Amino acid sequence: MSDKLIETRGSAGVMRLTLNRPKALNALNTGLLVELDAVLAELEGRSDLRAVLITGAGEKSFVAGADIAEMRDKTPEQARQFASQALATFKRLERLPVPVVALVNGFCLGGGCELALACDWAVASDNAVFGQPEVGLGVIPGFGGTQRLPRRVGPAMALDLITTGRKIDANEALRIGLVNRVVPQNELESVAEELTQQLAGNGPNAVRAAKQAIHYGQNQDLDSALALETSLFALGFAGDEQCEGMSAFLEKRKANF
Repeated sequence: MSDKLIETRGSAGVMRLTLNRPKALNALNTGLLVELDAVLAELEGRSDLRAVLITGAGEKSFVAGADIAEMRDKTPEQARQFASQALATFKRLERLPVPVVALVNGFCLGGGCELALACDWAVASDNAVFGQPEVGLGVIPGFGGTQRLPRRVGPAMALDLITTGRKIDANEALRIGLVNRVVPQNELESVAEELTQQLAGNGPNAVRAAKQAIHYGQNQDLDSALALETSLFALGFAGDEQCEGMSAFLEKRKANF
């Protein structure tokens, strides 16, 4: 690992971002958030981008939370600015036009859980631990947890987790819908490679359209959302991608997007 707080590497249009503060369990501080925002701003303009995978350095932690040492002595206005900075970065991540997948290894607490919630979906190793323990520090989640968590797992379960501050293991996270898959810790890297191949092998415009339909459609009434789907479906026939995909299917070969 270098001195960069965000390590980046890419393959076939799939970028992998590694939060690199392993000695601090990848806790979110101002420097890391600023660097992450800059990386995401660069990715926004990449037409060749197929997907983003985000993880934490080391074997102990995805992100253990926000940096308590930095937050402890903040005034209310400074706390507002810190939360606003994190929220803006997480929104930028959430609004990337391609799928964003969290690869969660170890602790995924507080701001780390909120970061995972800003991703489209998550794969967790079997040693992962999730929670929103902020009430034990005398505050509430400030990076989107009170809003994204109930949208992911339902309001009753979100209230349970946030008001008790309890931690849950990967299997319970899977059961309540917080993560999509749980794999043995020693298989997380191979799963990441498999995901890279799967995400890179599909029609890139189709994948982007699917994310757009789901994200925008869920905030509309059903008729409006179905109209959005129909429009995006029809637009798929406007370029070469659909022709290549369907021709490859009929010719019993792999599509070359």
